[in-house]
Amino acid sequence: MSVVGLDIGTFSCYVAVAAGGGIDTVANEYSDRCTPAYISLNEKNRSMGTAAKNQATTNVKNTLTCFKRLLGRQFSDPQVQAEINDYLKPYKIISGQADDTVIQASYMGEVQTFTPEQVMAMLLTKLKDTGEKAMKTKVVDVVVSVPSYFTDVERRAMKAACQMANLNCLKLMNDTTAVSLAYGIYKQDLPPENEKSRNVVFVDVGYSSTQVALSAFNKGKLKVLAVQSEPSLGGRDFDLVLVKHFIEEWKTKYKIDAYTRPKAYIRLTQECEKLKKLMSANTQQIPIDIECFMDDKDVHGRLDRAKFEEMSASLLERIEGLFKRLLSVSKIGVDDIYSVEVVGGSSRIPSIKELVTKVFMKEPSTTLNADEAVSKGCALQCAILSPTFRVRDFAIQDCQQYPITLSWQGGGLEEDSSMEVFPQFHPIPFSKMLTFYRKEPFTLDAKYSNPEQVPINQTGLGSYNITNVQAQADGQSSKVKVKVRVNNNGMFTVQSASMIEKIEKTEEPEPESMETDNGKTDEQSENKAESMDTEQGPTEPANDTENKDAEMKEPSENKEKTDEAEAKTDKKEETPKKETKPKVKSVDLPVISNVSGLTGDLINRFIETENQMIMQDRLEKERCDAKNAVEEYVYDMRDKLCGPYEEFCQEEVRENFNKLLGETEDWLYDEGEDQNKQVYLDKLAELKKSGDPIASRYREAEERPGAFDALGGALQLVRKFMDSVAAKDEKYSHLENADIDKVQKCLSEKQEWFDKQMNNQNKLKKYENPSVLASQIRQTKQSLESTCNPIINKPKPKPKEEPPKDNKKDEKKEETKEGEKKEETSKASGDGKTEQSTNGPAEMDVD
Repeated sequence: MSVVGLDIGTFSCYVAVAAGGGIDTVANEYSDRCTPAYISLNEKNRSMGTAAKNQATTNVKNTLTCFKRLLGRQFSDPQVQAEINDYLKPYKIISGQADDTVIQASYMGEVQTFTPEQVMAMLLTKLKDTGEKAMKTKVVDVVVSVPSYFTDVERRAMKAACQMANLNCLKLMNDTTAVSLAYGIYKQDLPPENEKSRNVVFVDVGYSSTQVALSAFNKGKLKVLAVQSEPSLGGRDFDLVLVKHFIEEWKTKYKIDAYTRPKAYIRLTQECEKLKKLMSANTQQIPIDIECFMDDKDVHGRLDRAKFEEMSASLLERIEGLFKRLLSVSKIGVDDIYSVEVVGGSSRIPSIKELVTKVFMKEPSTTLNADEAVSKGCALQCAILSPTFRVRDFAIQDCQQYPITLSWQGGGLEEDSSMEVFPQFHPIPFSKMLTFYRKEPFTLDAKYSNPEQVPINQTGLGSYNITNVQAQADGQSSKVKVKVRVNNNGMFTVQSASMIEKIEKTEEPEPESMETDNGKTDEQSENKAESMDTEQGPTEPANDTENKDAEMKEPSENKEKTDEAEAKTDKKEETPKKETKPKVKSVDLPVISNVSGLTGDLINRFIETENQMIMQDRLEKERCDAKNAVEEYVYDMRDKLCGPYEEFCQEEVRENFNKLLGETEDWLYDEGEDQNKQVYLDKLAELKKSGDPIASRYREAEERPGAFDALGGALQLVRKFMDSVAAKDEKYSHLENADIDKVQKCLSEKQEWFDKQMNNQNKLKKYENPSVLASQIRQTKQSLESTCNPIINKPKPKPKEEPPKDNKKDEKKEETKEGEKKEETSKASGDGKTEQSTNGPAEMDVD
């Protein structure tokens, strides 16, 4: 079973697997652990990863990146508009039906539209293929990382993308939680069980965002508090500062505007990223030079770190505010922090490390791999969830980033109400049981409590219709229990609903004040959730214990004591009739969910589309491989005909074959540029008709001498054996004459064949077909050895060993003989007396 963790970044991805007792980050086909998050759509296939990034400047309009920022968002979303305007996407982003975000590109010779989820599925397919090649097994179960600020709709979009890529996503894991898990497993200096918990701050500065979290480690438990991060505060924002600076400088200096040329803008972005990395390691001015940038003009610029930090002051202030907010929300002091771990590709910027020291009063720690920590944490989580792996127990508790409010309406009541069921930073995964009193079906609406805090304009999480609700037989409201949950993916859902139905009436009616519909007391209001039951942790059972407002049942033990006491009372005295409670049963209610995101039918259609694209990629790869095989054969044979193959073909044959190779080369770059796979296979077969005999003669000439030498050596060994037999060597004295004659006959036959074939081959020219093949010579050697070696190596028979003598049996035989002699002597004496039996007393048996 595969155990894979995927770190899906805005510009780069990492794949980690659990194998060999540890977690390793695997490399792609370019021997690079980092796979760029690029997709390039072409006329015949798709290029993904490194191959797609290499086409960023040659296939500009059809090379897609940064699509992670578009997941689940509407076209009118401010972040989508910022991606289009501020970060200058070379590909086209348009509005689809119902304000959906759609990417438009040319694929298979026509303009097609793709949702961001489809494009993400393409990238996941590439990462899946990388993991399968590294593990040499099929990848199905994965844990995928997402930013901690991802909302419910964005998480659902990522889950849908995993489905399209035929991946079973066991969990969507927050980046900071994944890093915390990797830190907790690998670090050896975490507190033992007898010490208090240690607080570790994790700062993840990625290419598009900065995330900060406080993790508490205590006795194999991990509790994470992640504050609301800035979704547009990462490495590319620092790059954007440099891009804008040089665009404005070169407008004046060279009279060119890179905003008007997407290809030039991409080249400038790439060079600014390199410049930023160089300035992180140097304080002096660093030059930036780009040849033929625009209008055949070469551009030049210079910048140092101090100036760069001055231009990035606003970004650094936002990061500092984020650090301070963590201290404010967590309500801990800097003295309570054990260490500060920095990860992420952009965490190497010196000014960010200085801010860590300034705010947290501690030097930043870099014990984890800054680039691979997230993927390794995801792989560890996948191993924990997998039943086939034994991993150190580690309980993980994350937090809810945004507060969730649940409102309800309908159900036979005129008024509506609402309540906040999951406040901000509430532990997750977590379940709550809500109790309602309703006569009719009703609807629950979930939304984020504070829309201004959510970095998305879709604050509604969905609506849930609780159906089949009806009043009791006596017309009273039914008790309905609804279980809501924020699962381990960080997504809100209504898990189940049930109605408590009375099946037997009470013998005495209950007080009217307890069951009337008009009662509007604080304890029993039909217009609000009466009770709330909680379940904490993903594996703990639901603790269905209602609060003080719920009905309380009499314990069975007390009831038995009461019955016993009543039995002891005076029998003549009549006891009052005890009130019996009604019998009830729980009836499951259907819950109809209406949540934002792709429908099941649409996801199935996209799965089919993705499978078709995978098949097209495979067919195109096979076609290209067949074409490359023809091209490789042409170049290889042309070089060898003038080299090692020159003596193995006649001049006329060589000239004709060279002509055929030239014609094939011209065909490849003309009408053979785009042909079917079978056409290339037929063309290669035609070339091999002329080339294979030449190659075969050369190969035979290389292998034949060695094969003859090996056969000659085997014949020599058999001759030495026959000479030893003729010399009456004691070593072979046990062999029978028939075996020796068999060896002699085989030796004579093989020696005759060897001499004949050697003489025939020596008479031939190199360009003539050989009289004997190396394989035939090796087969003859094998036949000689299989016939002669068993006889030559036949061991001498071992001498027979005499069985050990049994002294007791010998003694009994001697006694018997002695008794027989005495009996004969007695008969000869004629005295008519008999001797005692040989089986006499023990003292007569003397050794």
